[in-house]
Amino acid sequence: MLHNIVLVVHIIVAGMIIGLVLLQRGKGAEAGTGFGAGASGTVFGARGSANFLSRATGVLATVFFITSLTLAYLSTQRTAPTSLLDAPAQTAPTPQAPSGATPAPPAATDLPQLPSDAGSAPAGDAPPPASPDSGGGNAPRN
Repeated sequence: MLHNIVLVVHIIVAGMIIGLVLLQRGKGAEAGTGFGAGASGTVFGARGSANFLSRATGVLATVFFITSLTLAYLSTQRTAPTSLLDAPAQTAPTPQAPSGATPAPPAATDLPQLPSDAGSAPAGDAPPPASPDSGGGNAPRN
């Protein structure tokens, strides 16, 4: 919430700075008077007191700088949004058996069992060799 408020103020101040800079008269035309028969010995001419537009630009530039630093600080303090998909799964509570009933024995495992008559090769044996007609290896074909 605070981040959004500071962001809106930051954008408004940026727009006001752009407007004030465009309203001010350029100082480039006064630079040439210092080299000719100008009344002042400085390059940019004698500078009088700053007018309202230049002071307002300086104040707005300061506010812009402060809001920039505030936005940078607030963006580091934000936490990433949490997702329900990232949360660990919760298990359902087990139902309580009535006080007089005996509980059912727990299952040994929920995984399916292999049939006992299936022949499995011992761990150290190599797989059977490929037959010559299987197309593998360097066997010539007829």
